Amino acid sequence: MKQDFPKLGIGLLCQLFGKTRHAYYDALCRKERSLVKEDIILQEVSNIRKQLPRLGTRKLHHLLGKRLLSHNITIGRDYLFNLLCDHNLLVRQRKRKAMTTNSRHWMKKYSNLIKDMEITRPEQVWVSDITYIRMVNQWGYLSLITDAFSRKIMGYSFRMDLTAQGCIDALTMALNNKTYQEPMVHHSDRGSQYCSSQYVKLLLQNNVAISMTENGDPYENAIAERVNGIIKTEFNLHSSMLGLGQTQKHISKSIANYNALRPHASCDYLTPNQAHLKTTILKKRWKNYQTYSNPKMTVQSF
Repeated sequence: MKQDFPKLGIGLLCQLFGKTRHAYYDALCRKERSLVKEDIILQEVSNIRKQLPRLGTRKLHHLLGKRLLSHNITIGRDYLFNLLCDHNLLVRQRKRKAMTTNSRHWMKKYSNLIKDMEITRPEQVWVSDITYIRMVNQWGYLSLITDAFSRKIMGYSFRMDLTAQGCIDALTMALNNKTYQEPMVHHSDRGSQYCSSQYVKLLLQNNVAISMTENGDPYENAIAERVNGIIKTEFNLHSSMLGLGQTQKHISKSIANYNALRPHASCDYLTPNQAHLKTTILKKRWKNYQTYSNPKMTVQSF
């Protein structure tokens, strides 16, 4: 036979736990305010990631600061990590690699001119590299030229082949976007595209010194490798289910957003466009972070 239990009022329940009714309702209000705060933060994160789809948590924390001030909300970095983790919004790193460099060729190779160089201004050093984007049943290749000081992508080209033409197109765009007249160095790996007669001729015609890696070590071209990773990882460009034309539009939009919106810790948290206007040395605000751990999951933060 079912036994009927008396319904206990809030007042009696509070007495049983040694709390006042005021404390109970105050806790409800705090919980409601906390949920509203989380909703606002997650909405602002969503707004940012519409243009910067896979931006890391530390960059998000920097960008959220000004946005949340209008809501009278301040948050710490660890709070944001935990909140994004609870909602499965932390960014996972991908590890994929395809060969885009062929340095076993007969063409002339050049020495590394930037090994001990201090980079102090925009357009002092441009770094170049090629990265792959997987398309439906084929590969596309993205050539990038980046300013080493500001991290601004100065020129790019996306083609379905690994000929020198993609690199030439990217270099031509970069030269057209050049704004300073001081001497400049172009640094790349020893791939056949960068050693081709047409590419070398274009550099020399524009009085650009030629520098190349010497040992095949990716750290010799670390800035270019890093920008490749950012463009592919944070803008969902590891692969594309679109056609060539739509993929090219996606790349153009992603690079425009990267230059205009994404802050860099190595450039005093300025965007590449902002940093490119500076003529003084920029403060480095990055650290070597350890892997971020949470009882629920583990990701590599960046």
